[in-house]
Amino acid sequence: MRLADKVAVITGAGSGMGRAMANLFAKHGAKVVAAEWNATTLDEVVAEVRAGGGTIVGVAGDVSRREDDQRIVQVAIDTYGRLDILCNNAGIMDNMAAAGEFDEATLARVMGVNAFGPLYLINAAVPHFLAQGHGVIVNTASAAGVGGGAAGVAYTMSKHAVVGLTKNTAWAYAKSGIRCNAMAVGGVNTGIMQNTAGKVANVDPASIGAARAMAWAGMAPGYGEPIDIANLALFLASDESRFVNGAIVHIDAGWTAA
Repeated sequence: MRLADKVAVITGAGSGMGRAMANLFAKHGAKVVAAEWNATTLDEVVAEVRAGGGTIVGVAGDVSRREDDQRIVQVAIDTYGRLDILCNNAGIMDNMAAAGEFDEATLARVMGVNAFGPLYLINAAVPHFLAQGHGVIVNTASAAGVGGGAAGVAYTMSKHAVVGLTKNTAWAYAKSGIRCNAMAVGGVNTGIMQNTAGKVANVDPASIGAARAMAWAGMAPGYGEPIDIANLALFLASDESRFVNGAIVHIDAGWTAA
């Protein structure tokens, strides 16, 4: 098993890519800490992993809150005695508004979950990684983190921030046994537009941002499934990728190759 006895925190673990990661990592021997804001889906993934013979504990939390992120990491330490892998997967979409159209509430919520959440979690995990001399971070970025057409200004800014966070963390801790990589994910069947905790406004199809984003979406070569992303996350979390650090790995069927 590729993650035998490793302890992995996975955020956004109740649905989509995070849920696929939780199941796959557990099948490969990881002890999983599943973090999720939705209590119902959190209970579902915990039951699902345990039914498959995996080891998992669930923790409810909002990754945009620093105190919740500290608690998520502490649950791993208290439950399993250490932390080896941090998968910053939790994320929400914006309402496709461009710079001339955005609203403050959407900007704050999207940046809080998508950008500040990973930063807070890395901040909480790094002292444990340093103490034990190793640690792996896998961030879920996006095609919107390497291009400008995939979404609105809030989401695009947030995912560019994840790319910068990944590179800076990789460089800063490269000699400390800590690796940090990101997946630039393209179109995946996850229902992200519905998974917003009611905090992001509906898309206005008449907005400039939505029209331009939809034009870019129309060029997607195809859409993946959550397990496709989980398979890449497994590789990046495992010792098989021990020489990979600071990489932004595109997983988008060639969408951003155009």
